[in-house]
Amino acid sequence: MGACLGACSLLSCASCLCGSAPCILCSCCPASRNSTVSRLIFTFFLFLGVLVSIIMLSPGVESQLYKLPWVCEEGAGIPTVLQGHIDCGSLLGYRAVYRMCFATAAFFFFFTLLMLCVSSSRDPRAAIQNGFWFFKFLILVGLTVGAFYIPDGSFTNIWFYFGVVGSFLFILIQLVLLIDFAHSWNQRWLGKAEECDSRAWYAGLFFFTLLFYLLSIAAVALMFMYYTEPSGCHEGKVFISLNLTFCVCVSIAAVLPKVQDAQPNSGLLQASVITLYTMFVTWSALSSIPEQKCNPHLPTQLGNETVVAGPEGYETQWWDAPSIVGLIIFLLCTLFISLRSSDHRQVNSLMQTEECPPMLDATQQQQQVAACEGRAFDNEQDGVTYSYSFFHFCLVLASLHVMMTLTNWPGETRKMISTWTAVWVKICASWAGLLLYLWTLVAPLLLRNRDFS
Repeated sequence: MGACLGACSLLSCASCLCGSAPCILCSCCPASRNSTVSRLIFTFFLFLGVLVSIIMLSPGVESQLYKLPWVCEEGAGIPTVLQGHIDCGSLLGYRAVYRMCFATAAFFFFFTLLMLCVSSSRDPRAAIQNGFWFFKFLILVGLTVGAFYIPDGSFTNIWFYFGVVGSFLFILIQLVLLIDFAHSWNQRWLGKAEECDSRAWYAGLFFFTLLFYLLSIAAVALMFMYYTEPSGCHEGKVFISLNLTFCVCVSIAAVLPKVQDAQPNSGLLQASVITLYTMFVTWSALSSIPEQKCNPHLPTQLGNETVVAGPEGYETQWWDAPSIVGLIIFLLCTLFISLRSSDHRQVNSLMQTEECPPMLDATQQQQQVAACEGRAFDNEQDGVTYSYSFFHFCLVLASLHVMMTLTNWPGETRKMISTWTAVWVKICASWAGLLLYLWTLVAPLLLRNRDFS
């Protein structure tokens, strides 16, 4: 009897994996929107790929894989493949990360094309977006296995440039999300202060604004201390000085009387968040400079505990502090994309989401939530709450960005060491982000016939 019940339970779970998002939730979970659950599961697929990439970069994994008899065998000092003609080196280090992220990027790019112009859940393709998770997982696994059969050749060099472009775009998306977050934060706390007639909310805004500026000043001092020398490292000095000057300019612009009249919610809190993020991108760029005297994160020629040499001479560098911080910001921004729509119409237009998704009236919605207790309910019958295609495109860019972050933007084919390409991409991204923020401040003044409220 117990075996029969267990078989029935397994069959029900299998039907849920092959069905739609509502089955994914358990009875103890609150009812959630179908659109939110689907985005979270797709994000989980991305995070699963990131986890595999992290494992492949872990110290000791490289040497342990070479010891497995079914992977490679040593013959005449050259690793050869027992079966399948797989390049053994492709299973190891940053080349494994490139192939893993290629698989996830191809997976999400396929859905980017498949989900073009889906307008509501009545579209047959919406059922694919919100269901069939088991088959999607099989597709992802199949792409991953196939990616490891790609010959090394020029694949790594070509895919590197795809990663550069994708990472640049995702850095800009991160900045848009940070600007929107800071605007929403400032607006809500100012609203609370007026509603409660309490100065505590103003004190909180002042505290965090001051904290972010102090952290930015400390970052500038530390970058001058560790990434420059009195007689050299002129590029680093120029980058730090320029970005500091630009941050001061946008901070002044944020509190100009005309800007305040056009945007009463604009203030130093948003400017302080952007300043701190710009300092982080600058720090990340400086940590990619391929000169030992200007980059303390660069491994020395004499060996370092953070460098693991593989049997083929490939070197895998364990992450430095900028990479770890970048990975944390990446995780938070990806979750932000999956969970939240903006309070601002312009950001929703840019990110292809809706501030107020079309829903049923309050009574019908409550009845539907009650009927779907512990399950996800369809909130997109009258229209999608986000662009399926653009969401998957963001995950494509996220796959490319995390690939570059985990591998430290490798510019050399046999070492995970960055080049000046990585430095300039990050610096240009910081400048583009500051220009974008400045545009959000002055756009209401230049385009008076448009509503920026």
